[in-house]
Amino acid sequence: MNYLALAAEVGQITREAGAAILEVYDTEDFGVEHKADDSPLTRADRAANTVIEAGLRALSFRAPIVSEEGRDVPYAERSQYTRFWLVDPLDGTKEFIKRNGEFTVNIALIESGRPVLGAVFVPVTGELYYAATNQGAWRLATPDATPEQLRAATFTLQDPHLRVVASRSHLNEATQAFMDKLDRPEIVSRGSSLKILELAKGEAHLYPRLAPTMEWDTGAAHAILLEAGGKMISEETSRELPYNKENLLNHFFVAYGAINEGQLSC
Repeated sequence: MNYLALAAEVGQITREAGAAILEVYDTEDFGVEHKADDSPLTRADRAANTVIEAGLRALSFRAPIVSEEGRDVPYAERSQYTRFWLVDPLDGTKEFIKRNGEFTVNIALIESGRPVLGAVFVPVTGELYYAATNQGAWRLATPDATPEQLRAATFTLQDPHLRVVASRSHLNEATQAFMDKLDRPEIVSRGSSLKILELAKGEAHLYPRLAPTMEWDTGAAHAILLEAGGKMISEETSRELPYNKENLLNHFFVAYGAINEGQLSC
């Protein structure tokens, strides 16, 4: 199977989901509800999920689907998956509600606990990012554009003015402690999986996420960052962030651009 060609097909599905999201974005009523964990859910989340699940099931390539807004797949079943689609139909629902444009559609293919394919679409800008293992990471500014290969920035932790993706208004103690070890870092603020894409594009160097995320929040952009030359390292295992754990809550992690292996902790 040509996974890069498959990633392009999946990218088209994210575009269609993005169109469904924008239909809601252009209305006055988002139909906001709150889930059990108090996170918001809108008509756009549901509409995008419907488009994505139908699109993935229509592919000749077959794999089960695990989606934030899909059915809850018991671990007894999920643990038997050798590969599956990991979906966040609208990553950045809070940004969507704020109308700041910093939300994305994310689809990853997970094999043996690792993201091997990813597609991330930014509905407001029309940008599509996609990658497949050993076949590079790519950006399409428009559907007719020439694909642009992404490369993470090379750096060392001793470099001054490293660009660190973090929230200015929600810097927790662990993240601040991480940044305090750096030489005059510059903060880059982005929503949703755009934070990881900043590293894949070479426009930032580090993203310490020492706070909760879910596997579907990171899988697609993780695949893209890996192919751009970056890493996402679990603070618990000091290895690449794992997927399809019994608990789909991610380990805390630090995402890096193209850094030397010996520098993975500061």
